[in-house]
Order: sequence, then C-alpha cells, then structure tokens
Amino acid sequence: MQITDIRIRKINTEGRMKAVVSVTFDDAFVVHDIKVIEGQEGRLFTAMPSRKTPDGEYKDIAHPINSETRSELNDKILQKYQEILEETPEEEA
Repeated sequence: MQITDIRIRKINTEGRMKAVVSVTFDDAFVVHDIKVIEGQEGRLFTAMPSRKTPDGEYKDIAHPINSETRSELNDKILQKYQEILEETPEEEA
C-alpha cells in the first residue's frame, strides 16, 4: 500500500497540537484526523485518530499494525509538515 497524498491543516493556536492531517492510500482510502503533536523537548510526533471510551481512555480508531509502517507514516507526515512550515512565512509581531 502506497501513500498517495498527505494534506496538512496547521493549527495556529498555542498548545501542543500543531496540525491535523489526512492521508490517502493508493488513491482509494483516506484516514482523517491524524494529529501532529509537539512532545517533550519540542520533538514532534504523530497521533492516530482516536475516540474516548466510556471509562475515559482514548483508543485508536485506525492505526498501523506494525512498527515499520508506523515509522514510514510518521516520517512522511512530519516531512510534509516541515515542508509546509518552510513554505509559510511566519507572522511578524
């Protein structure tokens, strides 16, 4: 399965969530609401779409089933996010 499109919507508010992403696979299947989050020490990571269970836990709705696929997806999303940041001029104070 190939990633055929990545669409990034930057979040322009303060907080840890930096963007919401939609990824298309094989021009046939899309996963919405993947999040780009700033973790400890400013390191970015992705979080798969999830929902809150009645007991307050969050469970992924869709996710890669092996570490190789997770790593590839994470790397491609963060690469695209960095490209978007470089293309978008920062607002001057």
